[in-house]
Formats: sequence, C-alpha cells, structure tokens
Amino acid sequence: MAQRWDAIIVGGGHNGLAAAFYLARAGRKVLVLERRELVGGCAVTEAIWPGYRVSTASYLVSLMQQKIVDDMDLSRHGYRVDPKDPAFFSPFPDGRYFFTWQDGGKTLAEVAKFSKRDAARMPEFDEQLERLAKLVESLLLVTPPPFPPKGIGEIIEYLKLAGRVRGLSAKDMVALVKVFTMSAADYLDEWFESPEVKVTLATDGVIGANGGPRSPGTAYILLHHCMGGVGGKRGLWGFVRGGMGAVSEAMASAAKAAGAEIRLGAHVARIDVKGNRAVSVTLKNGDTFEAKQIASNLDPKRTYLKLLEPDTLPAEFADTMRHFRCEGISAKINLGVKALPNFRALPGAAAPHHKATMHICPSMDYVEKAWDDAKYGRPSERPMLEMTCPTLYDATLAPPNRHIIGIFLQYAPYTLRNGNWDDLREPFFKRVLKIIDEYAPGFSSGIEHAELLTPVDLEKRYSITGGNIFHGEMALDQMFSLRPAARYANYKTPVENLYLCGSGAHPGGGVMGAPGHNAAMAMLKG
Repeated sequence: MAQRWDAIIVGGGHNGLAAAFYLARAGRKVLVLERRELVGGCAVTEAIWPGYRVSTASYLVSLMQQKIVDDMDLSRHGYRVDPKDPAFFSPFPDGRYFFTWQDGGKTLAEVAKFSKRDAARMPEFDEQLERLAKLVESLLLVTPPPFPPKGIGEIIEYLKLAGRVRGLSAKDMVALVKVFTMSAADYLDEWFESPEVKVTLATDGVIGANGGPRSPGTAYILLHHCMGGVGGKRGLWGFVRGGMGAVSEAMASAAKAAGAEIRLGAHVARIDVKGNRAVSVTLKNGDTFEAKQIASNLDPKRTYLKLLEPDTLPAEFADTMRHFRCEGISAKINLGVKALPNFRALPGAAAPHHKATMHICPSMDYVEKAWDDAKYGRPSERPMLEMTCPTLYDATLAPPNRHIIGIFLQYAPYTLRNGNWDDLREPFFKRVLKIIDEYAPGFSSGIEHAELLTPVDLEKRYSITGGNIFHGEMALDQMFSLRPAARYANYKTPVENLYLCGSGAHPGGGVMGAPGHNAAMAMLKG
C-alpha cells in the first residue's frame, strides 16, 4: 500500500527545505525526498579529500532572506555567517591593486587612487543602487501576477505593483529601466571613468550569466548580486561557518523540528499523474508515495520534461519548456593548498586581501574576450577568475597549515563546438593555473588537491540541467511573470496539485530561499 502525505517535496535543496518548513509549520504532513545522501543541492559541504570540508559548488551567502532566517530560527540550528572583509581585491598587471571594504571611507580612498572623480561619484552610485535594490527586494517574496493579465482582477494586481515604484524619483525610475535593459559595462560607463574600478564592479554582472559585460541585461545581474546582506548590512557577502552545507543542514534541522520528514537516497523517477492531477511520486526502486500536493525543487526542464510522461503537458507549454534556456557557462575549481597566493601586486603570505574575493580580470576587454570564446562554443582562453579562501574565516575546514581555495570562473560553456570536456578539461585547468601564476608566481606548486567541475560535471553531480547554477538564465524574458513561463510564474503548473519551488521559479537563482517560501505560500492557499 502506498504511503500518503499532505505534501511531498521532490529534492532536498535549500528551497525545497524552506518549502517543507513552512508547510510543516502550518500543520501539513510533509515528506522531502532527496536523491543524494546529503541535503542541500548545490549548497553543500563535501569531504572530497581527507581532512577537508569543501563548499564544492555554492560558496558565499548574501541573498538568504532575513524573513526566512528569522522564521526558521536558523541561528538556533547552527547557522553562522562571517561577513567578507575586504569585499574585493583586484590585482592589475602594472602592479597596482584595488580593494573594496565594509568601511565605505576605506573603499573611497581606494577608488581615489584610480580616479578622484570616481571617488566623488561612488556615494551617489551606491545610494541609487541601494534604492533600486530595496524596490526589487520588495518583490522577492511576492508571487508574480499572471502575464499577460486577463480581466480586471489581474490588472489590479499590476496596478498594485506599479504602486511600489511610486516612491522612486523620476531619475531612479529611469535608472530602473536602464538596469533591466543595459549591459553592465554601459551602465557603469555612465557613472565612472576608471577602467579598473569599472571592471571590478562589472564582475557581479557576469557571474553565472550567459553574456559578457557588454551584453544587454547584465546590469540587472549586477543589481541582483547587490541585494541581500549579512548581519543586517546591505550588500555584504559572507562565509558560512562549516561551509555552505551548514546553511542546508540548519534548514533541514528547522524543517524536521517543524514536523517534516526527510529521506535521503530517495531517487524520484517520476511524478504520477491521473486525470491531469498529480497524485504520487515513484522512486527509482519502485516505492510509491501518494500526496495531496507535490512540489518539485528540481529545475523546470528536469521537472516537466523528465519526471512527467510526455503527453502530460499541453503541447504549447511543453514546447516552451524545451526552449527554456538553462545551459551553464560557469565552472568551479576547488583546491587544497599548502600556501596562499603571493601576489606580485601585494606580496604577503597571509595578508588581508586573501580574505577578500580575489579577482583576476584586468580589463573589460579581457572579460569580453573571455565571453567571445564561450559564445562560439570554446572554453575561454583566458577566463575571468574569482578566488576565495574560506579557511581564513573557518580554519576547521582544512587540516592544520592547509587552506581551501575556491575558484569560480567564466567562461566554460556546457555545449562545446569542437571536442568534449573529457578532452579539454586538463588543458583548461592548466591555463587557469598559468594565469594565476602570472599574478602570484609559484602558486600552482603549492597545490596538493584539485577538483574541476565543468557545467557537465555540475549537471551530473547536482542534477541541474545544463549545469546552470540558477536553474535557468536570469534574462529579462525569463524573469518575474515569465519565470519559467507566461501565466505559470505563480508556482503552479499545468498539472493540478503540482508546484515548482526551486530556482527556476521567481525570483531565480542564488541561495535565498525565496522560491521555496513563495511556493509554500501558494500551496497553503491551494
């Protein structure tokens, strides 16, 4: 006899755990089914080498919604974040370097090294970006209204949204339109003159994006990464004590305390539908679990095109999902090292810059050329690198006198025009190390362990289609009321009682918990 539940969550990623918590807190009998032997999806800590605990995929936190942190009382369940300070460190080939700090005054002094005009402009830039971020943040825990609107009720919903913009000045309204449509490079050109300042800020516009700094829409990705905060301070990013898996473990603990059950090693093979109503899930081993409601934490393509029978969905919707863009473009390298990088621009074995995100991206042209390779199906000849060292915040993650270096890099296309990642993996990895050695001579000689995760690897390990870390491109035509499809951005699906609760739903990717929270609210309404 099949086991019956009020709600089943397919996938124990952090959004699925958030959904499970809110449903269980409301008195629902909830079951989470997770394919792997640990929860978290991409937000995990894994012991991939003896004595090391590595945040193998996701590596920093900022976007986690404070409401969710408070509701789940995550601090009681072990959630601790150390704000990153300095925030950024960018060394340049000519020996100069650029910092950004938590302390705004120190950051302005850094900017002034490159341009006194830019230093004078920076406060106004930060203030405007904060105002825009506050507006967009107010939409993160909102269910998008249907698009296009039908009937007076849906039109009223849009009018309510328009009311949120009323508080912006005319200048900010223009800026909001620009942020949603411009490239990061063009947007920053309107503010600053220093190439070094602009390229450092532009990195947030291309992280995880299928585009270069001059691609339209990357200005919004920049804004997306400026939302959230750590310790009540907006815009800060931080390292989680115990690695990113500690986020997921805290959320799992909170969900279980609320009454949810979590089963690991439970590989869902299909969602069963009868009369256009989702009624149960069947595991790979044949076990079946019935539920009144089912929510998928998996990406839209995997949910709709892999877990459902082909004739389940309306033909037009299925075609839309086949065209939903979700090929990844980023790779992650994890290193176990015996020595930190000793940069030419700022020598020192354990200096403050190692606690920052260390960028290797000397110019806008450098990043754009890296994207040029990728858009034609080639791994970047000289990729943009973003390096972090979590062990300077939490020494327990590695053996004594050893460190973890995480490298998130652009660009590594999922689909290659020539060859495959089995053949290109080693040359790509060697090129990355050669670039780092140009800025920090001898760094590669101190590497004791290494792991390269291409988009193909990310897809295999974490079950994300195309290895896309956001579960789908964060482009304007795939956001808000169009994420993942028009008239299906309300977490419901064409199948009754089936919901989407992962990053493929509004408001998109990042460790924020908002899609899980919003989906649970929709499920509670029925």
